[in-house]
Amino acid sequence: MKKIDYISKDYDRYLHLTGKSEFVDDMNIPSDTMYASVFYSSVAKGKIKNIDFKGADKLHNVFIFTAKDIPGENQIGGIIKDELLFAEDEVDFVGEPIGVLVAETREKAEEYSKKIEVEYEQLEPIITARESFLKNNFIMPPRIFESGDIVKGFKKCEYIFEDKVEFGGQEHLYLETQGAIALPLEGNNLKIISSTQNPTAVQRITASILGISNNNIEVDVLRLGGAFGGKEDQANAWAVIAGLAAYKLKKPVKLILERSDDIKLTGKRHPYSIDYRIGFAKDYKIIAYEVIFYQNAGAAADLSPAVLDRTLFHCNGSYFIPNLKATGYSCKTNLPPNTAFRGFGAPQGIFAIESAIFKSARKLRISPQKIQEINLLTEGKVFHYGQVAKNCTVKNCYDSITRKINISKKEKEISLFNTGNTEFRKGFYIMPLTFGISFTNTMMNQASALVNIYSDGSVSISTAAIEMGQGVNYKIRQVASEELGIDISKIRVETTNTSRIANTSPTAASSGADLNGNASRIACREILNRITKYYSDKQKSNKKLRVEFKKEQLFINGKKQEQHWKSVVTELLMNRISLSAHCSYATPKIKFDKIKNKGNPFSYHTYGAAYFEVTADISLGTFKLDEIVIIHDGGKVINKVIDTGQIEGALAQGIGMMTMEEIIYDEKGNLTTNSLSKYKVPDIYSMPDDINITFYQNNDFESGLKGSKAVGEPPLVYGIGAYFAIINAIGFNKEINYIFESPLTNERIFNYINREA
Repeated sequence: MKKIDYISKDYDRYLHLTGKSEFVDDMNIPSDTMYASVFYSSVAKGKIKNIDFKGADKLHNVFIFTAKDIPGENQIGGIIKDELLFAEDEVDFVGEPIGVLVAETREKAEEYSKKIEVEYEQLEPIITARESFLKNNFIMPPRIFESGDIVKGFKKCEYIFEDKVEFGGQEHLYLETQGAIALPLEGNNLKIISSTQNPTAVQRITASILGISNNNIEVDVLRLGGAFGGKEDQANAWAVIAGLAAYKLKKPVKLILERSDDIKLTGKRHPYSIDYRIGFAKDYKIIAYEVIFYQNAGAAADLSPAVLDRTLFHCNGSYFIPNLKATGYSCKTNLPPNTAFRGFGAPQGIFAIESAIFKSARKLRISPQKIQEINLLTEGKVFHYGQVAKNCTVKNCYDSITRKINISKKEKEISLFNTGNTEFRKGFYIMPLTFGISFTNTMMNQASALVNIYSDGSVSISTAAIEMGQGVNYKIRQVASEELGIDISKIRVETTNTSRIANTSPTAASSGADLNGNASRIACREILNRITKYYSDKQKSNKKLRVEFKKEQLFINGKKQEQHWKSVVTELLMNRISLSAHCSYATPKIKFDKIKNKGNPFSYHTYGAAYFEVTADISLGTFKLDEIVIIHDGGKVINKVIDTGQIEGALAQGIGMMTMEEIIYDEKGNLTTNSLSKYKVPDIYSMPDDINITFYQNNDFESGLKGSKAVGEPPLVYGIGAYFAIINAIGFNKEINYIFESPLTNERIFNYINREA
């Protein structure tokens, strides 16, 4: 059996499996490092009357910093400047930072910070989006996407149905909590090692808080222990706080959140309240759809405006709807600012349209699949935001699923089971997937890469991509290996550093591999072009030669040469040919008018379909996932192992989102699901024994990295299918009168069953 050199082939996987991977809390730090602990608001809404430091401010080697100690602007808001680093006169949510205490040990910092008492004049908090809407308490003006004529459309409808939907939040629960280490450098310079998806945001906001230039701040990221969107914007505060303390003290400062604080202080997936009205023709084609989204943004904007936009982009799900009007309200409440989460607003929009289809089907006494099949998107149809559906394979994937599982046979088997069973019921659902890929903010769709080839033939690559378990570094190495024609073991991806790669976009929106992989390809090709020119000049050829490497052997015009990769590198350096390239990539053909809400916001769409089959225990309200079959369009898949893992992980997270992960705040704004004894996440027993995943063969797709499609976020949407499979099982084919609300916990299932009875 051939021995595989895992260390050189895939060092990330090897380090993870052996427990040797380093994260922020594992890194060696100077002996004089100080430790920070944030003290924060204990009320959701109030005015600060007094702060009693309990003598901690007079202790030796204990330092306290609040808003008055900020030399620059006390502001960390990104899209909207509405979020203070430290509260000044008022607090707007439980967990809002008021200041930071720094001591010689982590234990002392936490002990003293917990003793600090703040006196408040408490005010009445707003907890829900609907309450906020009624009080006209908004983050920004409403957003409206529409196509066709909604009024005329409803007049043409044979059937019209309307209802409400409630979509719950979700905790990120990444393995590595929020944290950073700040290291003062000579002069006014500062280095921050951060657990962030967005190093440039940390750099920019730290500089603004300190009142210095961006080039005084260096941000470095080795890897993250998970993020799921929770470290795109929310990592900023903790890195900036550590940076402020280090800048003030001229000493290294480390800040790592305890798990309990991380859960309490950070924002979640946005809960939504949704109203809809849907109209059908006599043949069940959807003629008109009007939907209103009430987004619970929390106390500040964070990324809520962008999340709401993606909800509006995806409100049609996988269906063509000629007359559509979608309105989104970003509602300000007294909860921690909600933020990016895998799927970034799309699941909320897709859940609403699937709810509308499912309920309408029950009222029409037909199967939801009949409505789905008639209305699925096809090639050339125009989305409500103006983009034409190209290389549209959602119907292909859907039809492939029905053939693969033999849907007519399945329906008969399940009906027979339910007819003869009073204790258990089976249900199924087919969940189609359509998901747009790109940042919806056009300017963010760019990346750059620095490729260095060293004298021994080894290669290092620096990009803006953040490795957080999704395998982006390996994909970049794989692409560079194929471009250069050398073994992947010779290629190393460096830490992500703002001094090497500036003005970076976050690793988010499923675009990390597309953007940074393509930038790396361009840089590799730039070096290959120099090598080609060198040999063309050397051979005095009037025609451009075709120079390439295959398994590190040099080929010119298809003919094998005597030289190998390393000897070619040596020769090029001897002749002063640069073997470094810093190149950029910008996603082509995307443009969106945010006034008209029309254009091409996405580079392409990812499509797919998933079949869910469940068995529900009628007496207990529990369920078991029996079978999941997925056909996923990944384009020309470049790494099936990585992509399969991403689908499986996203699927589990999506199922958790829809069936068990319940975020509950009380009327005073306190998080009651604040520990893993109260907040349940999927485990190995939550999934069926076998998940059948097949990649749809899409050889016609040309966009994306080498014709592949992004895979990080889209498969999470499949989890919505579990919800409707369960509803199908417990509904006994009766008309369902209750409001659809996620997650569909065992308690909620039990209540629904008894309500039906």
